[in-house]
Amino acid sequence: MSTVKLTVNGKAVSAEVEDRTLLVHLLRDNLNLTGTHVGCDTSQCGACVVHIDGRAVKSCTVLAGQAAGSNVTTIEGIAKGDELHPMQAAFRDNHGLQCGYCTPGMIMSAIDIVHRHSGKLDEATVRHELEGNICRCTGYHNIVKAVLDAAGRMKVAQAAE
Repeated sequence: MSTVKLTVNGKAVSAEVEDRTLLVHLLRDNLNLTGTHVGCDTSQCGACVVHIDGRAVKSCTVLAGQAAGSNVTTIEGIAKGDELHPMQAAFRDNHGLQCGYCTPGMIMSAIDIVHRHSGKLDEATVRHELEGNICRCTGYHNIVKAVLDAAGRMKVAQAAE
């Protein structure tokens, strides 16, 4: 057993976990942050994507101990109070979800995509970048639409800050 200390959604946390504990399980089982989903346990689906120090990472591929000292952001940490993150709002407005299982990981990946491309995105780029996230319901059309919409919203929000 090891004590893992990190910052999750802006709060310092500490948990006593087995050395083999994956970050996704620390988040879900120890911190009760269940928005991060376990979809495949093989890093294929992207349902478990979180941000570690600002970069999208599949949390089923990271040992909790490897994240020690890091800043982790989960889907629960991206809204500002009752105000949805622009990506969340765009997914809602563009019907970018159906069952919702993949949505948290899809949103976290999409935020990273927008940041890495400085908001300069087209449909082909979004489709290529989302290849690591699997949705079994939507066919991706509205997800891509939502990401492109959010890229514009995020530019506006950033300019306002």
